[in-house]
Amino acid sequence: MLHSLKQLLGDKLAASDGEIGQVKDFYFDDLNWVFRYLIVDTGSWLPGRLVLISPQALGNFHQDGDSLQVNLTQHQIENSPSIDSHEPVSRQYEVEYYRYYGWPSYWIGGGMGIMGGMPVVPPAHLMPVEQASHGSSRHDDEDPHLRSARSLNGYHNQTSEGTIGHVTDFIMDDKNWAIHRMVVETGHWFSGKEILIAPNHIDRISYEESKVFVNVTKDAILKAPEYHMPLGPVNMQDFTP
Repeated sequence: MLHSLKQLLGDKLAASDGEIGQVKDFYFDDLNWVFRYLIVDTGSWLPGRLVLISPQALGNFHQDGDSLQVNLTQHQIENSPSIDSHEPVSRQYEVEYYRYYGWPSYWIGGGMGIMGGMPVVPPAHLMPVEQASHGSSRHDDEDPHLRSARSLNGYHNQTSEGTIGHVTDFIMDDKNWAIHRMVVETGHWFSGKEILIAPNHIDRISYEESKVFVNVTKDAILKAPEYHMPLGPVNMQDFTP
């Protein structure tokens, strides 16, 4: 099923034994166009703290009203590795995070490399040392390419012919947490409509320039079908080949 990230922001998350906070943002992998984590504001439950929740913890995506069900306990989340919201997520932190929960890490081919399967979430325990160490020395100093999806809101959509529109949303597939489409508002100087761009049409993102470079012409964007964000899950009929 497809979902608008804009609609998921602010949703509550419910652990097996109580509420744990609200969705504040998503971290996505800008190489593979896959969402790796939900960023959760724990509110009054754990004041002043943000936690990361892997999609592995959601299992089969289940939304009850405005709440997402998480297959973890409050105790597991409370004792999970802390994250500094002002610093990028390092590979060292991710190794510690996956070791704590006992999940296979996506960067060594286990779990959700491009996130094909959703493994059953086990109780929190340490991974075997050899699994945790495999690849960690290679990747500790590498950029994991994790970026805030929310921070891209407002980035200019750059074609070879110039800028047209800006990013307003992303559409996510809850089966594999891949980015299905990027939503772009073409701007009031044209029609002011929102259109959809597939990840294979995105060449790169310039964080310094706040631009997303696409291999689509201005004319194709102007002629693209208008997208209307639904009240619930996104219908496949909203997408063109």
